[in-house]
Amino acid sequence: MTAKEMILGRRSIRKYTDQPVDEALLREIVEEASYAPSWKHTQITRYTAITDAALKERIASEATTIWPGNGDIIRQAPVLMAISVITKRSGYERDGSFSTAFEDRWEFFDAGIASQTYCLAAHEHGLGTVILGLFDIDTATALIGVPEGQKLVALIPTGYAAEEPTAPKRKSTDDLLTIK
Repeated sequence: MTAKEMILGRRSIRKYTDQPVDEALLREIVEEASYAPSWKHTQITRYTAITDAALKERIASEATTIWPGNGDIIRQAPVLMAISVITKRSGYERDGSFSTAFEDRWEFFDAGIASQTYCLAAHEHGLGTVILGLFDIDTATALIGVPEGQKLVALIPTGYAAEEPTAPKRKSTDDLLTIK
């Protein structure tokens, strides 16, 4: 599959089959995702694969009350990949000062690149994903056991797709691009 085919073919998947995802395949996908660029090559993104049904149910029930539909998606997916970042590295200088006016927000940029790279790698291996941002961060952080010094950024349900959504309408290039 070419990069263009991956970009144009990947969809956000919200319905999954109950087919389990092999641990070796998850490891391969994360290895491929580790090639995502990061601030000064800090590689701050961490991946926690949640396959335990009871833990996924608790996250779905307790951490998605602000958007219950996300709980339904989490329940269906055989894997819930939690994306976290090591804090106080991305966007910082060695002396602890900020490198840019974006201050510590650069870590979200790194996490976004890593999340999309993870999703494209999963797509290449026949898995569907959707990046969830609407959830109770504090509750999910506690349930997952995100280590101190890390911040939970996104949840990515992962599994074999039980749907084939069509591409949503895109804005025209003229709406998106300004050339000066």
